[in-house]
Amino acid sequence: MNYLDVRGSRIRIHETGDPEAPPVVLLHGIGRSLEDWSLQHSRFDDAYRVISIDMPGFGLSQRMPEPATLSTFADGVRATLDTLGETRPVHLMGNSLGGAVSMTLLAADPSRVTTLTLVNSAGFGKEVTWALRILSIPGLGRQLLRRIDTRTAPRVERTLFRDRALVTPERVEMAIRIARQPDFAPVYLEIAKELGGFRGVAAAWRTSLLASLAGSSQPTMIVWGERDMILPSHHLAAARAAFPHAKWHMFPDTGHMPQIERPDEFAGLVRPMLASVRA
Repeated sequence: MNYLDVRGSRIRIHETGDPEAPPVVLLHGIGRSLEDWSLQHSRFDDAYRVISIDMPGFGLSQRMPEPATLSTFADGVRATLDTLGETRPVHLMGNSLGGAVSMTLLAADPSRVTTLTLVNSAGFGKEVTWALRILSIPGLGRQLLRRIDTRTAPRVERTLFRDRALVTPERVEMAIRIARQPDFAPVYLEIAKELGGFRGVAAAWRTSLLASLAGSSQPTMIVWGERDMILPSHHLAAARAAFPHAKWHMFPDTGHMPQIERPDEFAGLVRPMLASVRA
């Protein structure tokens, strides 16, 4: 792991592979960290420069001065890559919120994105777990985020995976460590408010973002876990409609993070798309 000074904020990254190889960039979900992509580094870094990022204010990264929005997250990712010296187009992969940030980056600067991989991505439907909707209640959300501890963290982790064996002590410990960061609760509540509220994921930003991507031609892969408890798997149909040229896959008996639950299958699906562009 490494830390970069990005516009005065300390941003945490993990980088493997040859720095001269084509770059792959991995983005996590809301309130999460680059650990959610740890299993994929070794499955890509033989042929790629693999960079996972704790987005500003999440993981162990400090926030940026601006309010947390999809645009400022995307700008923070771009600034992190610039600071790292990586200005080439990247193979961009995003899970959950990271998928919405990836689409935002593509819409803002298509020249920076070679391929797009969306993993159980936000942006394709109103439905979202009630755990996130409750956080929009004034006052209650901040209290709940401050109570992530050895009792509550395992329950949160269990909603992410179909295979409960993946709720390891290490993942629970990391969730608690992230929640104790000073920027965690404010950034979480800011981005959650932008994305929606008690009624679910707001339609306005989804409609606007997908409209801005209607003409995108970058090779795209969309995958989902059939048993996702955070963003239901029927959102895949809307994602396919938004990206009619995309390849897609539904992982059976899998939760919100196929890159963790089905690491080999995930890499096996995505690598041919990356290789075809490289060729």
